[in-house]
Amino acid sequence: MRVKTMGMAAAMLLAPAVQADEGMWMPSQLPDIAGPLREAGFRGAPAELADLTRAPLNAVVKVGGATGAFVSDQGLVLTNHHVAFGVIQYNSRPQRDLIRDGYVAGNRGEELPANPDFRLLVTTGFDKVTGKVLAGARGKTGRAYHDAVDAAGKALVAECEREGGVRCSVATMFYGRDFYLVKQLELRDVRLVYAPPRAIGNYGDEVDNFVWPRHSGDFTVLRAYVGPDGKPADYAKENRPYAPPAHLQVARDGVAEGDYVMLAGYPGITYRHRSAAEFRDQVEWRLPTAVATMKALQDAIEDAGKTDAQAKIRYAAQLQSLKNGIKRFSGELEGLRRSNAVAVRRQDEAAMLAWLDQQADAATLRPQIDAAAREIAAGNAGRERDLLLGLLQSQTQLLRSALRLQRLAHERGMPDAARESGYQQRDEELIAGQLRQVQRRYDPAVEKRLLTTLLTRYQQLPDAQRLPEFDAAFGRTPAALAAALDRVYAATTLGDEARRLQWLKAAPAEVAASDDALLKLAAQLQPALLRLDDERKAHEGELLRLRPAYMQALIAYREQQGRAVYPDANSTLRVSYGKVSPLKARDAVGYAPLTSTAGIVEKNTGEEPFDAPRPLLAAIAKGDYAGYLDPKSGTMPVDFLSNLDTTGGNSGSPVLNARGELVGLNFDSNWEAVSASWMFDPRYKRAIHVDLRYMRWLMDKVYPAHWLLAELGTPAR
Repeated sequence: MRVKTMGMAAAMLLAPAVQADEGMWMPSQLPDIAGPLREAGFRGAPAELADLTRAPLNAVVKVGGATGAFVSDQGLVLTNHHVAFGVIQYNSRPQRDLIRDGYVAGNRGEELPANPDFRLLVTTGFDKVTGKVLAGARGKTGRAYHDAVDAAGKALVAECEREGGVRCSVATMFYGRDFYLVKQLELRDVRLVYAPPRAIGNYGDEVDNFVWPRHSGDFTVLRAYVGPDGKPADYAKENRPYAPPAHLQVARDGVAEGDYVMLAGYPGITYRHRSAAEFRDQVEWRLPTAVATMKALQDAIEDAGKTDAQAKIRYAAQLQSLKNGIKRFSGELEGLRRSNAVAVRRQDEAAMLAWLDQQADAATLRPQIDAAAREIAAGNAGRERDLLLGLLQSQTQLLRSALRLQRLAHERGMPDAARESGYQQRDEELIAGQLRQVQRRYDPAVEKRLLTTLLTRYQQLPDAQRLPEFDAAFGRTPAALAAALDRVYAATTLGDEARRLQWLKAAPAEVAASDDALLKLAAQLQPALLRLDDERKAHEGELLRLRPAYMQALIAYREQQGRAVYPDANSTLRVSYGKVSPLKARDAVGYAPLTSTAGIVEKNTGEEPFDAPRPLLAAIAKGDYAGYLDPKSGTMPVDFLSNLDTTGGNSGSPVLNARGELVGLNFDSNWEAVSASWMFDPRYKRAIHVDLRYMRWLMDKVYPAHWLLAELGTPAR
């Protein structure tokens, strides 16, 4: 069956000039689309491609919140500069600024340890467990349904992790219709090997973010290590490189327009199968509100960094993440409006429901679909508060640590199987790593600025969304808030790493009764957060029960249209395929699919973000490109464009040619396609990749690392 259309948009409403292969396919689905794969240009066996124990998929790894791939038999991992930016920032100091200058290890002994909570996960198992997960949930609703699914998932995870050294999880596909047990080898000792300077790895910064043409060398090389016994271990000098079961071969040749390419990675979250009401809410409220709030946080960090060099470095990774999120959400909003996504989704859903009403199972499915719509609407009642409290916990360092310590103390009073996910015994090592890394990412003045930004907005919420505990802790006026923050941060000792780790090991009663000002504040806020958690679980449980009816109807409706359906992305391994493709962005504006080093010079101003390093400009002027030039254009390639279906989380995903060789590294989407997490529009959807010829040339001629090129199997020319 040819899967060559647009997701969520009815084919009648769009007449794309360029066709694209939509789909973030589960590996197990690839044999079902073998025909389209071969027609597109794939030269391998789809059944073998679906095997997680064989190359190339067993070489693709989850790195942090994104993707990477093994590229040598000694544990070298290739990912994006921005994916490893936290590792680079963690190792930076004002006197040794690796963000600015980059880093090239001269040998393995010079490789630098990543932050303690950085993880590399290798998927080794992906088994369907729907029956086991839902067995105890049938007949239940709301919170009871949630708890039954949660308990079954925890039991499966506990059994899976008995052998040690692995990290297991249960993922749902099609919003509660199917469940899979994911088994991943967890590598905890990851080291920085090679990182280009910021002005290469992030050339153009936010000006060029989500923009084509692009000229960024967005790559970093890491290495995974294990203990002397070959098992996963924390960082230690005596550890040895991990030997992966397979690694990708770096291609000697590059790509050209029209070439087949495919990508494997861990896309974060897509929402293409959400309801029309959710599409409307995303466009009308969530995206505009999130952008405005995050922009205020960005301003707070940047203002502090103007006069404090150390604070600027400590918050560099967080600032980069905020800026990326702001631009992404802004582009998503613009793209959804451009594609008229709300109207298109509403019409498509109306057609689906009209079709369903004529089917035999309408009497069973339609009441559940209507009930889900009511539950979704009810969940919006506290959306402003939930946004602010979510950012309060994700955008702080010390307060987040205090909240985690108090929640862990609360959970330790229960049997391990009954603890909240994220606070079980299996999670305590990761929590310890997060507490250790705070020291290099925290400044009290900056944290108070961030909290002031968020809590000032909280104070303006209507009474129905307010929480008594938060009002008591922070007051109802800006003056009361400022006084409360000054008092708490002046009287806490959690800024000391040893004290944080001491509280991690303390008895639950001791933590709960602590007189540390920040821990006391966390204890005061915890009852409110626990109540909200209970409400969230009841809401999520009901949707987990009801959404499968919507998906069952949607899948059946798509099938009668002759279209296969892939699950929305959820950070599990997926495969996309397509071609190196140009882009017609709008009337009279078109883009070629490859950029070159000439564009670096054209953009260069000598000032950030277009301040190409002198060694790079000198090498471009010298023109020593032998062995790396694009044979068709005679230029030195930098980045290329494809119509691969990607989203957040696909950063760092390896891009392979028809022979399965590594030709690129995914790092971005074009501005016109940022909205693809909600709606796939084949006219505009493109993915942006580093051309590995550029990476190899940099490692050969500009910031040499010939020993690494030899390990990659592509020696210096």
